[in-house]
Amino acid sequence: MYLTGEFRDKPAVAEAIRAIREQGAVSPADLDVFSEEPLEFRRGVLDRPSRMSLAAVCGGILTGLLATAFIYWSQHDYKLDTGGMPAFSLWATGVITFEMTMLGAIVATFAWFLWESGLIRARDRNAPVSLVDPGALHLRVRCAAEAAGPASDAMRRAGAISVQRRGDS
Repeated sequence: MYLTGEFRDKPAVAEAIRAIREQGAVSPADLDVFSEEPLEFRRGVLDRPSRMSLAAVCGGILTGLLATAFIYWSQHDYKLDTGGMPAFSLWATGVITFEMTMLGAIVATFAWFLWESGLIRARDRNAPVSLVDPGALHLRVRCAAEAAGPASDAMRRAGAISVQRRGDS
């Protein structure tokens, strides 16, 4: 079930988030704030740990190792007479390894951004997204049916203009 509360100011939304989180039935991953312009809450209001830097580093290392391994394999797969020089040299493959490492980091960062934003997660595909009026803020809460009543009351106490229920749990 989804609850959507409409607010007019940022402190009211922050108070609603704090009150809903204190109830303990909703995690920060189940809370989404929609507005016409970017919002920045103070630390502790809507903290969601991000693993994007870890994904970028792992993606870079993986593709860098795969690129180096592919170069090594391709240079040793077809035997060439190199005149006594090594068939595989890290200096010669450095540019390719570097570029593939950066490509892997960029692709992993983009994929992780899509994942964390909810654009490619199955549970967020059917989540209702309301049209936000200029100057309005919408707080969407994903919760079980038994937690919908207290969450709705917390939003109203914090200053919600309206609270709508959508979907089933």
